[in-house]
Amino acid sequence: MKSVFYLILLSCISLSAHAGLNKWVDENGKVHYSDKPPSNVTAESVRNIAGKGQEAAPADYSSKSYSEREAEMKKARQEKKDAAEKSAQEAAQLQARKRNCAAAQENLRALESGARLVTYDENGEKRFLDDAAREQRVNSAREAVKNNCD
Repeated sequence: MKSVFYLILLSCISLSAHAGLNKWVDENGKVHYSDKPPSNVTAESVRNIAGKGQEAAPADYSSKSYSEREAEMKKARQEKKDAAEKSAQEAAQLQARKRNCAAAQENLRALESGARLVTYDENGEKRFLDDAAREQRVNSAREAVKNNCD
């Protein structure tokens, strides 16, 4: 008796699964889909086609071991650290170059101003620069500006 009941229940479920799908258009031109269309419109029977799903991506059977992945991560971290250190070093060099450029330009400006320049000898006495010494310092200051400024 139970088997007959289950057989009838199964057939009812399968009948509802194969119920028809109707497509109809209302008076406003809007398309509707339903299993039972209204009686005052003509409905078109639509086949219910099951869509094809996407295939699952193939599993990567050649997955790396934990130690290999850990080594790769360690290598990537080290490369990132090295790049950061290199970037910081380049930034420091750029700052030093800018400071050197500003100092060289200021030195050249002072030498070319025409003011008398004083130096101190080993005894602490003042000595004024003569024209030859001034010209030599101007040339070296120009060279420093050329080397440190872009």
